[in-house]
Formats: sequence, C-alpha cells, structure tokens
Amino acid sequence: MNRKQFLKTCGFGCLAGIAGVTLLQSCASSQILSREIKDSDLLVPISDFIIQKGTKTEFKKYIIIQNEILKAPICVYRFDTNDYCAMFMLCTHQGAELQVFGDKLQCPAHGSEFSNRGILENGPANTDLRKFPVAIENNILKISLK
Repeated sequence: MNRKQFLKTCGFGCLAGIAGVTLLQSCASSQILSREIKDSDLLVPISDFIIQKGTKTEFKKYIIIQNEILKAPICVYRFDTNDYCAMFMLCTHQGAELQVFGDKLQCPAHGSEFSNRGILENGPANTDLRKFPVAIENNILKISLK
C-alpha cells in the first residue's frame, strides 16, 4: 500500500469512528440538566434519574446539574432510593472542570481521579472533592449549596 492509499484509508476509518460515536451519544439519554436554585438549595426532581423501558424502570447512575449561578456543574450519583452524593465538579488541584467516566471523575488537565463519592484516588490533587448535603423532600433532592 502506498502512502496516499494509507492516508485515505486512515481518513475514512477516522470519519467512520467519529460518526459512530456521534450516533451512539445521540441515542443516550441526556445526563446534563439545568435546574433551579431556590434560596440556597439546588432542586433536582428524583424523576431525573428514572429511565422507563416499557414496563421496566431503571435508574441513571448519575446526572450532571448546571445553573448559570454556579462556577461549575454539580455531579449527583444515585446509589439507591435514599443514598445520593452531590459533588462540585472542580479538581482540587488547580480548579479544572472534571469529566465523568462511569464511577470516576477525572481531571483532563493533570489526570487526578476521584471516586463516585468524591474521594481522591490519584493525584496530583491532594484533597477530596467538595460535597454538598443532600435531603429528599417530596420526591425532590434538595442539594444545599451553603
């Protein structure tokens, strides 16, 4: 295979890969939501975690909440009916916005990793993530921003 054929083949392969990922992401239910802040609480309906598949009810592992007042999004993990963990998505190393990969939050800047409970697992960060108290009231998660 000559150089031109190789580059052409690689180009088509990359385009196919990008198209495939785009299609898969568009099929997934959105996990980034905008929610209101009332007083000092971020209000998140528990129904935001529900995925209805016919007669079967499943739950998202996490959702990401945004609000223009917040400096960064808040990631909320659901462990069971009454167990939620809300964390600020800013790395404790240099303040880069974190990315969620399943049960981990990762810093794209320097590679720090945190668990789905905000506990530091890999540096260079040296402290856990900021967590917010979560209360459940009338099927609404009240995330205290104080």
